[in-house]
Amino acid sequence: MSLPIDPATIDPEAYGEKQAVLEMDHEEAIEHVREVCEDVGFGIPVEFSPSELLNEKVDADRDPYYVLGACNPEIADRALDETMRIGGLFPCNVIVWEEEPGRQRVYHVSIMKIARLLGTAPDNDEWREIVETTGDLTEDAFERFDSVEIEVTE
Repeated sequence: MSLPIDPATIDPEAYGEKQAVLEMDHEEAIEHVREVCEDVGFGIPVEFSPSELLNEKVDADRDPYYVLGACNPEIADRALDETMRIGGLFPCNVIVWEEEPGRQRVYHVSIMKIARLLGTAPDNDEWREIVETTGDLTEDAFERFDSVEIEVTE
C-alpha cells in the first residue's frame, strides 16, 4: 500500500508537532506534564500507560510510556460545532516516554491541524481560530516545560 502523500515532505509545523526532553524520572515527568497542561487550560480526562498494559498482556518488556489525554472543553465544544468527525481524534494526546532512566521525551501533535490536513475539518475562519487557540495553549505548555528541561525540539 502506498500513501497518497510523502510524510517526509510535510513540515512538522503543519501538523503541530512539539517535543521536549525532561531530565527527571518518569513518574515525576508525568506529574509535571499533567500539572502544566492543567495550568494552561487543558483538563486530563483520560490517561493510561500502554507500556504497563502491553507488558502485562503480551510480556512486551516495554520501557515506560504514558499517554495523557488533554482536553479544553470550550474548544472541544466549538470544534464539534464545526465537525462531528473531530471526535474521532479526541482527546489531544501528550505522550511521555522514557528515553533512558532520568530522561523523558514529551511529544504532541495537533489534532486540530491534522484534521484540517485530512480534510475532516472545515477550511474556515472558525477552524483557523480553533487551531490558533489550541496552538497558543500548547506553545504555552511547552514553554513551561522549558523551565525544567535541557532540550526542546520542534
